[in-house]
Amino acid sequence: MSSSKQKKKILDRINEHDALLILKALANEDRSIARRIEQIALEYLRDIDVESVASHVYHALKGIEVEDLWEQSGSTRYGYVEPSDRAWEMFEEALEPFTNEMNKYFDLSLDNEAKNYCMGILKGINQFDRESTSEFKDWAEDAPDEFFERVLDDWKKACKTPQHLQEMEDFIERGLGN
Repeated sequence: MSSSKQKKKILDRINEHDALLILKALANEDRSIARRIEQIALEYLRDIDVESVASHVYHALKGIEVEDLWEQSGSTRYGYVEPSDRAWEMFEEALEPFTNEMNKYFDLSLDNEAKNYCMGILKGINQFDRESTSEFKDWAEDAPDEFFERVLDDWKKACKTPQHLQEMEDFIERGLGN
């Protein structure tokens, strides 16, 4: 097997964890490579598509199965779990990866990207509230409105740019960009 074929095979077969370790090792070995990695990472992180984020949020919420709710609520060996309480927890758990991602942008001082990501989350929640006919939704009737406000409030607390606050207000007033 030729060396280039073997290299390609290795690159195709490494997992995410291995790739991250290799990337960090390269960055530690050479400062110019580290700067290039940071540059590529910023280019990648700055590419926020509100519609794509909204779609992912909508599908994550829509994907919550009412059967999972029933299995995780009611009488259990540990006592009684109120189905509507568990439904709210499941709603929050579905949103958690998205709110964590939004907070990552704030942590990296990418405030415009945090704004765009938040817009996507809000639009996805709103779409779920308007369009989903999921039986699960009946168990968490007020959750979309509550979590919409919670995500928006958390974003507003972290946002330090008046222009971004105005852009968000305009986005919501326009029906979330529709």
